[in-house]
Amino acid sequence: MTSILTNTAAMAALSTLRSISSSMEETQAHVSSGLKVGSASDNAAYWSIATTMRSDNMALGTVQDALGLGAAKVDTAYSGMDSAIEVVKQIKTKLVAATEDGVDKTKIQEEITQLQQQLVSISEAASFSGENWLQTKLTGGTASDTNKSVVASFVRDAAGVSVKKVDYTLSATNVLFDTAGNTGLLDQTSNIENDGVVVNVNINGTTQSYNVAKYTTEQVIASGATFDASGNIAATTASDGAGAGVGFVKVAEDTWVAATEQNPGASTGQEAFAKEAATTNLWQITTTALAASTNATSVSALSIGATTTKTQLTGMISLVDNALTKMTSAAAKLGSISSRIDMQSSFVSSLTDSLSSGIGKLVDADMNEESTRLKALQTQQSLAIQALSIANSASDGVLQLFR
Repeated sequence: MTSILTNTAAMAALSTLRSISSSMEETQAHVSSGLKVGSASDNAAYWSIATTMRSDNMALGTVQDALGLGAAKVDTAYSGMDSAIEVVKQIKTKLVAATEDGVDKTKIQEEITQLQQQLVSISEAASFSGENWLQTKLTGGTASDTNKSVVASFVRDAAGVSVKKVDYTLSATNVLFDTAGNTGLLDQTSNIENDGVVVNVNINGTTQSYNVAKYTTEQVIASGATFDASGNIAATTASDGAGAGVGFVKVAEDTWVAATEQNPGASTGQEAFAKEAATTNLWQITTTALAASTNATSVSALSIGATTTKTQLTGMISLVDNALTKMTSAAAKLGSISSRIDMQSSFVSSLTDSLSSGIGKLVDADMNEESTRLKALQTQQSLAIQALSIANSASDGVLQLFR
């Protein structure tokens, strides 16, 4: 039946054209955006998953930045600690050299002083982003002074979202200098054994044994002392004839002890330990008892001089060696944290790539498929337009019947 009011064929062709045009719009959107799921209306489930994972991916990017910042802090501290270890090694070398006979200990001390100042410079310079892990306020410090951490990872699990950190506590085992005290590795004090000799001294009729510091003839000479004619008294200052001299007296072969010149008229009751040949002044031993370890010092403050004994030098070497052991341990821990951060950074990079790939599989358009589909739709559209044109021209045949 042919009708001029209702063109069923044209209606069918128009419906087909509309459907093809809608599909073309969708395909063109996929081609232009590169996404097959660009909005929730395309696929609500995939769109929701992709949106969440994109958010996590952005968070991982921030974690990556934080890891870089943490790595910089740790690497700065490690570099400073490593440099400080090398300087302390040199100090140890200088102390060993000072144990040799005939060396100028004053010159060695000058070198040690420069190395000590270098340690301070290294500690002060090892700061990144306002944080210094080599010097801090340990004595009386708060948690903010000693508790440090760096971001390690971003985790989404059943409990929710969380950021994991690597903690590092500053303490007397890994900080070089305590800015508010002396509990750092280089400023904490230790006792150095003194090299003493026991002498018996009679004071006011009572004889008592005293452990006092002893010196070799070489040390006495190095102090600039002048020997008397008998070679038993060595004065470091000129006698004023009234008991004002200070120096040493000989108690055994190559063994001297500190002494002071005493005017008999002002005697303290101590027996004369030695007597000057030309005067009546007496030399009396300095009886201040020498404790087992009275010389407390630190790596940053140790000092040697002409009268420093080999026993004391041995104690100083031991002090420096102990500090080196602790510094090496601290550097090893910093190195392990740095290695962990590097591993985590690599993992975060890989994880970011994996998430991006997973998101792409859910929502990215297959451009090969879309281009083929678009070409097919364009062909279908041309045919639909042609069909619609034919359907619309069918009514023209009715006019021929009225001629």
